[in-house]
Amino acid sequence: MADFTMKTDADGVAIITWDVPGKSMNVMSFDGLRELETCIDDALGDDTVKGIVITSGKKDSFAGGMDLNLLAKMKDNAGEDPARGLFDGVMRIHAMFRKIERAGMDPKSRKGGKPIASALPGTAAGIGLELPLATHRIFAADNPKARIGLPEIMVGIFPGAGGTTRLVRKLGAMGAAPFLLEGKMVEPAKAKAAGLIDEVVSDPLQAARDWVLTAKDADILKPWDAKGYKMPGGAPYHPAGFMTFLGANAMVNAKTKGALPGPKALLSAVYEGALVDFDTALRIEARWFTHVLMNPSSSAMMRSLFLSKEALEKGAVRPDGVTDQKVRKLGVLGAGMMGAGIALVSARAGIDVVLIDRDQDSADRGKAYSESYLDKGIKRGKTTPEQKDTTLARITATPDLAQLQGCDLIIEAVFEDASVKAEMTQKVENVIPEDCIFASNTSTLPITELAKASARPEQFIGIHFFSPVEKMALVEIIKGKETGNRAVAKALDYVRQIRKTPIVVNDARFFYANRCIIPYINEGMRMISEGVAPWLIDHAAQQLGFPVGPVQLTDETSIDLGARIARATRAAMGDAYEESPADDLIFWMEETGRLGRKVKAGFFDYDDKGKRQEYWKGLQDKYPLSPSQPDLIEVQERLMFAQVLEAVRALEQGVLEDIREGDVGAIFGWGFAPWSGGPFSWLDIIGAEYAAERCDQLRATYGERFACPPLLREMAEKGQRFYGRFATEDRTA
Repeated sequence: MADFTMKTDADGVAIITWDVPGKSMNVMSFDGLRELETCIDDALGDDTVKGIVITSGKKDSFAGGMDLNLLAKMKDNAGEDPARGLFDGVMRIHAMFRKIERAGMDPKSRKGGKPIASALPGTAAGIGLELPLATHRIFAADNPKARIGLPEIMVGIFPGAGGTTRLVRKLGAMGAAPFLLEGKMVEPAKAKAAGLIDEVVSDPLQAARDWVLTAKDADILKPWDAKGYKMPGGAPYHPAGFMTFLGANAMVNAKTKGALPGPKALLSAVYEGALVDFDTALRIEARWFTHVLMNPSSSAMMRSLFLSKEALEKGAVRPDGVTDQKVRKLGVLGAGMMGAGIALVSARAGIDVVLIDRDQDSADRGKAYSESYLDKGIKRGKTTPEQKDTTLARITATPDLAQLQGCDLIIEAVFEDASVKAEMTQKVENVIPEDCIFASNTSTLPITELAKASARPEQFIGIHFFSPVEKMALVEIIKGKETGNRAVAKALDYVRQIRKTPIVVNDARFFYANRCIIPYINEGMRMISEGVAPWLIDHAAQQLGFPVGPVQLTDETSIDLGARIARATRAAMGDAYEESPADDLIFWMEETGRLGRKVKAGFFDYDDKGKRQEYWKGLQDKYPLSPSQPDLIEVQERLMFAQVLEAVRALEQGVLEDIREGDVGAIFGWGFAPWSGGPFSWLDIIGAEYAAERCDQLRATYGERFACPPLLREMAEKGQRFYGRFATEDRTA
């Protein structure tokens, strides 16, 4: 069956319907583009056709964009000269969309074309908006659930099918910036107010059909094709336009620190395109789009930020043969910040929650966290009072364990002490149903050890949230040695219910995320002890794309937490524990009472309101700055290798079972350089051969922590890539 079909009604309106078989939402393929062009050619060449309407056969959406599986492979399929192949392919799309825009009009008089309108039943994203932008009028359904926009920048690319050039010429650089540079998606009414679309109506197909039957030549001539066109807000050589582009450049570099190739290329395409005529601007857009696709970062980002993430959310690693484990009633033990956050996201997802703490006041404070959050949402227009009331009604705050009767999932979020957790596990198991799954939200304690307190270890699992729960997208699910498949399925189905991204790992100290985060922090601490400037360390990390550097991250998470983890790890590992200068620094900071942001004193100074000021100068009294500071790249590679080598060891030791989880978990768990696609994607970009060689150099200079893992050494010798050797079939496809 075809993706695009066409029927001409009795009034001479050709209705082109986009309806991809077997998909809940349309996605564009190369075959689909060819079918669309055939329909357009037939309609333009048929004298009985008076106008054209392009619409969707899906009830509540127009299109979700380009098929990213195909887009990610474009470079590999572009022939012996991939850059030329990519550029020519993009230019063919431009030519086809330009054909829609010109609609058969006389090239000199710009008259005689056939009106072409778009009728959007709902969501239109990516090329699903770029196509309508090439038509002469866009009608969208009055569907508040629909979202319209160009989100390509979020997955490492930018709108390359003419959307960048058309939107800037339609709205001006300032008006287009939120949609191009931030990937903003808005409901139809806001899209109309912003100028993205033209009409919001109850029946977009009928409205579009009526319009094409009455449209005149002037109605279908695009502003940029008319004589005397001037760009809204001014072109770069105009005083007002110059300031806009200057500000946009500063904004992009402030947000990305130059680490992401997509925004930089987008801004270049916009700036250069604004200096020339429309058709030349399309060629410039195609050139920069090709530049981004040729960068290995783009395919890595598309794979991890969209394809792998979506696969994991759909259950790519869910155990086979286990029936639906949707959570009906959740018990949360501990109403502190983590427990309160878990209760909030669960109740918002429609789950009934029993929030337990030691007394009623403590439990009520946990519920009040949700109330405060929802009140802020109302002020920002993100939540309604009705939604607030419904959410709060789902949370029962109480110290009474008997209220846990009927729960099918328990999440324990009490104090990080094995004996406290064991006592709570045993008390709760006397109340809950025998088939109830019990999960611990511990961030460091081994699940297998905690499960020893349970009478049902096959039903015991780790569900590790990241703080703050309501903001962080990742949830780490940890299988103990006796954890059964139903517990894994229950955890995965629950994470899907609360609309977060899961990864599943096997039990080991610090699991996966913290196993990699801690070396990142420790490497920063080691560098301070060596006399490296803390601002150089943090800025080096930010220029790699990390949201914060290791020094600032330590202040944010609290220095005494780091000290507790170091002591607990030393006690657990005994003689196997490697003494580190990082520990000495953390213990010294703890002794001085500088515990981080929470006490307004840490590696930074803070004002009375807790706002971060300068790096604490007193640090240099204990650890003087070296007169010779290291090269930026040296600092960056130490920070990167400290993490990625732990990721490789986690795979080597079976903690990770799927490299997609390693990459997605790194990006969404602790903000690992998104441009890289994650630790394994980064190693594929730089090559196993270089990575092994660099490990040897770093090991010789800085110590055994940089020793090349045997797996990486073997892959270097064989010339292998992680996404070649460990490619995983997606069972959800």
